[in-house]
Amino acid sequence: MDKPHAIDFEDFLRVDIRSGTVIEATLNPKARIPAFSLKIDFGELGIRTSSAQLTKNYTEEDLVGLQVIAVMNFPVKRIAGVKSQVLVLGTDGGNNDVVLLGPHSRVANGLRIC
Repeated sequence: MDKPHAIDFEDFLRVDIRSGTVIEATLNPKARIPAFSLKIDFGELGIRTSSAQLTKNYTEEDLVGLQVIAVMNFPVKRIAGVKSQVLVLGTDGGNNDVVLLGPHSRVANGLRIC
């Protein structure tokens, strides 16, 4: 396994990572690899969209109401017709089975991760 590249703490602080709640999840029929189009509520920061390849571990019903963690300040990227405004964070559970990261207890939408 490769050793991770070291960054300065100041670099880490530039990444805006926040909590949000999925309010809508729909399968994206245009995606080459099955993916959901997500609408996520980030409180005062508003509702943002994301494209996420989560279909191996989640259904639309599983996702709606789920609190997630996302990077807010990456450039917007168009993925299979979806304007992906945030990057939802997860870990590879094996065989590209993404397991989402989220708070253990309910928190306010839009809180910065520290």
